[in-house]
Amino acid sequence: MKRVAIMQPTYLPWLGYFSLMDQVDTFVFLDSVQFNKRSWQQRNRIKTPRGELMLTVPVKTKGRRYQKLCEVEVDNGQTFQHKHLKAMEYSYSKAFYFSVYWDDIHQTLGQDYRYLVDLNIAMIEEFRTKLGIKVELLRSSSLNTEGRNVELLINLCRLLGADSYLSPKGSSVYIEENNLFQKNGIELLYPDYIHPHYRQLYNSFAPYMSILDLLMNEGDRSLDIIRIGQNCINENR
Repeated sequence: MKRVAIMQPTYLPWLGYFSLMDQVDTFVFLDSVQFNKRSWQQRNRIKTPRGELMLTVPVKTKGRRYQKLCEVEVDNGQTFQHKHLKAMEYSYSKAFYFSVYWDDIHQTLGQDYRYLVDLNIAMIEEFRTKLGIKVELLRSSSLNTEGRNVELLINLCRLLGADSYLSPKGSSVYIEENNLFQKNGIELLYPDYIHPHYRQLYNSFAPYMSILDLLMNEGDRSLDIIRIGQNCINENR
């Protein structure tokens, strides 16, 4: 049985993103859909001594209202990498695993990227490798598949020979409006991810931080901690 998940490539994703990736055989980066400004596609949170901090990648949007995610260009003129790396180092230099991972993360984020999707996927692959998640990674923009919303998901699943599709619960809002999975013989599953607690710096625990927060604090235990939250899968047949 082949399980597939399809998600937009977000910037420095949270734990649940990698939990979904860990439960499938093929993970598709949905980069052929319309870009949404000020969404998780270009930002995420880290924990600092002063509380949560949102890190946002500046992108070029003037005159490009309807661009696809794979077409969005990074505004490198704002030198955001230096600001983000400085904030990360300030926040996690005292974390137990900082010295283990920092050089690689610094090198990956510090490169010049023309497109936002290339930056996001490079960072996701960096974290995926360090977590030890083994999964096939593909981009929807390279699969030449058409359709919108649920139809696009179905077409991608059929192209990949999927028996099951794993979806975040939040996506059920639009999936159930036109649920074509049963009609196409594909099992639809909604993993119910429960955010685990783990060792953190700075006062009380703050959930939903970037995966960077977990990795810096828990290191090689990170994947086991992510899997603690994988305690329930709701099926929709």
